[in-house]
Formats: sequence, C-alpha cells, structure tokens
Amino acid sequence: MSADNSSSVYNMPKIVFGTSGLGNLFVALPEEVKHEIIKECVKHSGGKVVFDSAGKYGAGLALETLGRHLKELGVAPENVVISNKLAWYRTELKTPEPTFEPGVWIGLQHDAVQMISYQGMMDCFEQGNELLNGYTPEMISVHDPDEYLMAAESPEDEQKRYQDILDAYRALRDLKAAGKAKSVGIGAKDWRYIVRIAKDVELDWIMVANSMTIKSHPKELLDFMAEMELKGVPIINSAVFHSGFLIGGSHFDYKPVDGSTPEGEALVKWREAFNQVCSDFGVKPADACVAFGLKVPGVKSVALSTTNPKRVKDNVDMANAVMPQQFWQTLVDKGLIDKCDFLFKID
Repeated sequence: MSADNSSSVYNMPKIVFGTSGLGNLFVALPEEVKHEIIKECVKHSGGKVVFDSAGKYGAGLALETLGRHLKELGVAPENVVISNKLAWYRTELKTPEPTFEPGVWIGLQHDAVQMISYQGMMDCFEQGNELLNGYTPEMISVHDPDEYLMAAESPEDEQKRYQDILDAYRALRDLKAAGKAKSVGIGAKDWRYIVRIAKDVELDWIMVANSMTIKSHPKELLDFMAEMELKGVPIINSAVFHSGFLIGGSHFDYKPVDGSTPEGEALVKWREAFNQVCSDFGVKPADACVAFGLKVPGVKSVALSTTNPKRVKDNVDMANAVMPQQFWQTLVDKGLIDKCDFLFKID
C-alpha cells in the first residue's frame, strides 16, 4: 500500500463535518435548520470546509441537501472538500417506509439499493454528483464493505462478495486516474474488515466508525493504525460518541439501548461512571470523547455530526480541548479505559 500525498486529505482540519443529520437520521429536521447547520459549518471551518457524506444517508437526501444549500450560500466548489462514501443508489419509494434501513431514516421520499460492484460504483458516483448539484467529491470510498461481507450466506457467497468489493475499488481507482476524484479510501464500522481490505487495496485514507473511541479501543486496532501512520495513510475517526450514547443519547451504534438487559445495563453503568469522572474534573464528556479520538496515533481528523446549528462552533472548539493528565489516569484506575501510552504524551 502506498499513499498519494498530493491529495488535500493530508491537510484536513481536525474536525470534519458529518452529514447524516441532513439525511434525516432519527429525526426529520426542518429545511431552514439544515441550511443553518451548513452555514455554520462553512463559517467556522477556518479554511476549506470538509463534509463527509454518503448516498446511504437518507437515500441521497444528505447529498441533495448539502449541494442545494452550499449553492444557496454561494460557496465556491473549490472551497469545499466532500467525501462521498459510495454503495447505495437512490430508487423509487414503493413501501410505507424505506426498505434499506427501516426505522433509522425519517420522512424519506426515496428508497435505496446497495450496489457494490464496478458498475455500481460508477452509477453511485454519477448519481451522487447529480444530487450534489455542481459540487463533486474529492474523496471517494466503498461504504460499509464490512456489512456487505457479513451478509454472506455461505463461504462461496462471501468469496463472491469480496470480489465485488475488489471490483468496486478498481472502479474507484479508475475514477481517480481519470481525474474525477483525488483520493480513494474506506469507511467501515468493523475495523477487522478494514485491516483485511487494506492488504489487497491501495488506500489513500481510512475512516473508522464506532471502533476507536474512549469506550472501545482494542490494541489490535491501535497497532494497525500506528502501522498506517508509518505508511503515511491518514485516518479519520468517526462516531466517537457511539451514535450519541456516550453523551446522553438513547442509541449505541445506531441501536436503542435497553437498560433492563445485561448488555444495556453494562453500557449505562459505564456511562454513569464516566460522567462522574468528567464531573469530578470539570470536563465535558463530549470534549473527552473527541480529545481521546484525536490523540490516537494516525488520526488526523474526527468526523462530528449535529442536528443543532448552535453546536457547530462547539464541535470545532472541541478539537482544541485539553484534558488534565490525571483525568486520563483516573479513567484508567477505575477500569473505564485501557492504559494507552499516547494519552500521556504532551502535545
């Protein structure tokens, strides 16, 4: 694997703005609120504004909304960097709610189908550009290849699906070679599949989601990320709040938490203990989550989403929050996090 250091992905800000909320994740925001979110992102970006999006977010609604409001705000395409994670193609809605991820996306007017193949990538890329309304993504990737592989019904099916992914990456490399995109990466929730794919595919960047957080930071993943840092492959850390649960939300990794189950009870107890330590040190839980996510070797940016325009500036400011060394040590002493040497290095 070798990285192409000419891409702007290597000079990204610490905070990348996620767009799942623009696609009606869990709630359908009013259009004027979405406009204000994008406006605030542009205002507080401190340079080129970077958005992470995907055709899966609201069956293309996030892309469509982003493109429309960027144009209304008069933002020049050269001042925007967009990451479009490809795999889902907008289709006609023929059922009461979308079939591709029931109960997650609210008030949609379209459905989506998964298209992981050479031609599927080409089709998703072109549709995404149409939805973006004059803006084009510099960064492209295959979205959630881990979920695609985990859906295999047999070893033979799994092998075929893996070949589909390799074919999809061939399409992305062809798009990059044609000058239609600047960098090729990967976005996945199960980091083990990123490790597997990275052995066979040349990647310019990596996005891990729900994987490297203050709650979950397996040593094997840390070792892999350190290896990528040595190879010059930057990492974007996404979903550091585990779908908002760590900062008071009701969902953990996009699933509702039932505190009456052993798993749910354990999560709630961890959060309560974590919140107590934060309170003792006068630290905001969200700041701690972001600070941890940025300290991990190889991480260049943290992707944060919000459904509240007033929180955009807070998200940007979180990138500069400094935690007391004793705060990390107390979390270690209480068994809430593993001892990680990088936490105790002075920036």
